[in-house]
Amino acid sequence: MTPRSLAIPKNWKTFDIPSFFSAFAYPVLGVALFVTIVLLGIFISSLTFHWWYVPLALGVIAFTVFWCNMGIGPLHRILQHRAGELAPPAQVLAMINLMIAMQGRVRDWVNYHSQHHRFADQPGDPHNPFESKRWAWVGWILFRDKNDTARPMPMWLKKHPIVVWMDRFYNELSLVIHFVIPAIIYLVVWAAGGSLVLTALLHASVIIGRAIQFHATVYGINVLGHLKTPAWADHMMALLTGGEAFHDHHHAEPVSALHRPRKGVWNRIVDYNGTVLLFLEKIGWVRNLKIAPQFA
Repeated sequence: MTPRSLAIPKNWKTFDIPSFFSAFAYPVLGVALFVTIVLLGIFISSLTFHWWYVPLALGVIAFTVFWCNMGIGPLHRILQHRAGELAPPAQVLAMINLMIAMQGRVRDWVNYHSQHHRFADQPGDPHNPFESKRWAWVGWILFRDKNDTARPMPMWLKKHPIVVWMDRFYNELSLVIHFVIPAIIYLVVWAAGGSLVLTALLHASVIIGRAIQFHATVYGINVLGHLKTPAWADHMMALLTGGEAFHDHHHAEPVSALHRPRKGVWNRIVDYNGTVLLFLEKIGWVRNLKIAPQFA
């Protein structure tokens, strides 16, 4: 089998513009907006810019990383590997968070990830780092084979009508989340006489947080997760990915709602995607969680 990094042509016909926007253009716009607002606040005296805006913005970045993982955790562990069942409210929450995280359609995500597990680190793996680290990071996102995106929704996901419906209207709903709602917020703040400077700074922070989580996922898991890395790097990437970066454990026990042992405060911090699933199980939004024996 020809490696995917060689089999897929790199040209404008295979170039995926929405993926380029979510991976690079949107983050650049977020950073540019953040820097512009800070500089304007510093050098233009007529604009009100308080020192506490910056730590607040950093807090929003961190919270956005966490919130995006609240979509990827249920998607990866429950919808992909069927380590439990999502009740309707959890399906809606997961799908909205996935749109905030700009992860693309669930159909494509699950089909790509199924190939990854089937051909892990071998030709046929959509993002094999041993072919090319750059390809495993973003190449496979930017250049697409039409046969990959033409695959139908996996059969087991068709039992989730909410997921199927929201996936069908992914682009339209994403436009509302990323452009219409922010525009309404700006309008409301302006009409109420609030600070557009602070609003823009926090908006930029959300975009940056989303970008950090996005690249921590595709690089920290697809590349670092398949290489030998020191423990501190694993834990750092886990904090940025909700525990998904503990990838060796995941390949050993893919059908597990936890990637770290249930006991231990630090385990529940670095594997917070699993911790949230445990909480959702307690309130009835998640059912029948499956946990690997060594993590129980």
